Amino acid sequence: MKRRFVALALTAPFLLGACGTDASTSTASTGSTAATASAGGEVQNVKSVAEITAGSTFNDTDVMFLQMLLDNQEQGQEMVQIAVDRAQRQDVIDMAKAVDLTQADEITMMKNWLTEWGKPAKLDKRESLHADHGGLPSTGDDEIAALKKVKKADFETAFLNLFLAHQHNAVEFAALELDKGSNEQARAYAERVKESRADQVQQMLKLLNG
Repeated sequence: MKRRFVALALTAPFLLGACGTDASTSTASTGSTAATASAGGEVQNVKSVAEITAGSTFNDTDVMFLQMLLDNQEQGQEMVQIAVDRAQRQDVIDMAKAVDLTQADEITMMKNWLTEWGKPAKLDKRESLHADHGGLPSTGDDEIAALKKVKKADFETAFLNLFLAHQHNAVEFAALELDKGSNEQARAYAERVKESRADQVQQMLKLLNG
């Protein structure tokens, strides 16, 4: 999958709802998990999804969705942790902390589901296996490594542009699951991912233009 150009995403309208960000508060939510960062940087987990079970009925799309999203979110964790260390704007730090906590809980849940199904959590990155799924996740190790070296003055813009496109990939994975997946819990989770990551995209667009 070629990562969509950020310029395309910049044409989307702002959504100033529960996932919006102001100078003091940031909230990231999946629908069954909410992580909130306060003005002082403290992050609270409102409700955990890690103990939800998926059930025994699933198809190949359900498995591929979880494997691709796990790979995406593990990369995302690395990116937001860099942002917590390097960002200067508190609203960017708060957003990164909220995403870090929320996605950590989701990662545990997805690994539990794959274990429950007897499937590996590790994504097989042979591109031919992903032709029907839009290709592989597109954020490269070099791009993530570059975040550690970009000038501090340019960090927020570099991080937000990269992470915005990264979260848009998660929306695409969720759309695939909603189209072809069969597991009820995985489909419900995909719907929450689709909504929450789309809201995060709008949140980051607001931060880029702030």
